[in-house]
Order: sequence, then structure tokens, then C-alpha cells
Amino acid sequence: MRKGWIHYLVILAVGCYLVLPLVATFLYSISQTWANTILPTGYTLSWYEQLFSDQRFLDALGRTALICTLALLLSMITMVLTVFVVTVYVPKLERFLQALVMLPYAIPGVVAAVGLIKMYASKPIVLTGTIWIIIGAYYVLIMPYMYQGIRNSLRTIDVKRLIEAAEMLGASKWKAFALVVLPNLVPGILVSSLLSLSILFGEFVLANMLVGGHFETIQIYLMKRLKENGHLSSAIVITYFMIVLISSLVMLKLGARLQTHERKERVS
Repeated sequence: MRKGWIHYLVILAVGCYLVLPLVATFLYSISQTWANTILPTGYTLSWYEQLFSDQRFLDALGRTALICTLALLLSMITMVLTVFVVTVYVPKLERFLQALVMLPYAIPGVVAAVGLIKMYASKPIVLTGTIWIIIGAYYVLIMPYMYQGIRNSLRTIDVKRLIEAAEMLGASKWKAFALVVLPNLVPGILVSSLLSLSILFGEFVLANMLVGGHFETIQIYLMKRLKENGHLSSAIVITYFMIVLISSLVMLKLGARLQTHERKERVS
């Protein structure tokens, strides 16, 4: 019984540690003034009204959503196909692939940004200051997370036997992959996508060094606003958190529906 209470106390302590800063940020974002008191002396939504009436914020939010979505989709498509081909047809390359996708862990963001600027600042390929260099950088940044989630999903199923069984029933390799293997990878893809999305939305170093003022993202907009108004920057943080939360819930709901649909098809 005592051990059970200890577990609950630990969970409660961790929950408070994680939630209290977010609650304080939210209170500050709706406060009129908050100084030398435990709670704000007045509440207002004017900071959110000011934020959502600012076209710069809306543009920065749209740019961030665009580059994160493109990088995520590109990484999802290439990593699913690559991991599948390597696992099924050329397993000898798996160690090489694993070492390759883990490189972003070992390279600091500043070093990666400087290297990309040096590489793509001159001909034949000039990408510095454009959307494409940040999409490419984000693609590389999330490779370890996409690889690990997809690879773990593949380990839970016998891919080779599934492909062989589908081919024996008359399906081609691509049809077997699309209709048999891919639905089993949905949980791993969703977990990897959620983790990658949260990382990309909060990434600042690469965005600031690679595009900066040429392509203002939500992270760059937030850093500029931090120097102007603390209440407004708190509203930005809460809005950012809610966007990531809603995106995560939508993706989880979509994944649950896809899995339910697949189960119904199998039963029928």
C-alpha cells in the first residue's frame, strides 16, 4: 500500500513540475499586471487579440506549418521506403543505414548550419536564404526519429513472410507493401511524426542561421517579441503549445480510425 502511494506521489510531483510552468505562462498571457503578488491583479484577452490581429504572426505561423509539413512528408515517404527495402532485400546495409541516420545526433545545430551555408552559398546550387535549405535541414534533423519509429514497427511483424504470402495470393511487391505492410507501420509512423513535429516546431538555431529574416518562422518571431513584451510572448508560447497539442490529437485520432478500418476489413 505504501509503495502505491509513493508511486502516486512521484507521478503527482512530476506532473506539477511539468504543468506549473505552463499554467504560469498562461496566467501571464492573460494578465494585465503581475508584480509582487501571487496571482495577477487583473485579467484580459487583449494580448491574444493583439497577437492574432498581427499579420506577421499569421504569416510566420503559416511558414512554419508549411516547412514542417513538407519536411515531415518528405522524411516519412523516403524513410518508410528505405527502411522497408533495406530490411527485406538488403539487410547487410542496415548497420550502415543506422549509422547514417544517427549522424544528426552527433552534429550540433550551429555546426550543421555553418556547413550548409558554406555548401549552398555558391554555385552550382544556391539555396542559402531560401525555403529549400531549411526544409532540407529539417529533413536531416528528424531522420533519427523517423527511422527508429518505423524500424521498431517493422520488428513487430514478420515482413518477409507477409510479402511472400501476399505474392502467393497474386499481389505484386508494391501492392503487398501498400496493402499489407504499410497498415502495420501506421503506429510507428504516427509516433515518429508526432515527435518530429514537436521538435521541428520548437527548433530555432537552424531556422535563425539558415533563413533568418528572409523567411520568418514562428520561432524567430517569438525571439523578436521576447524583447518587446513579455505578456505577448507568453501568448505566443501558449498558442504554439495548443497548435502542437491539437495537431497531435488529430494525428492520433486519424491513426486510430485507420487501424479500426483495417481491423474491420480483416474481419470482413
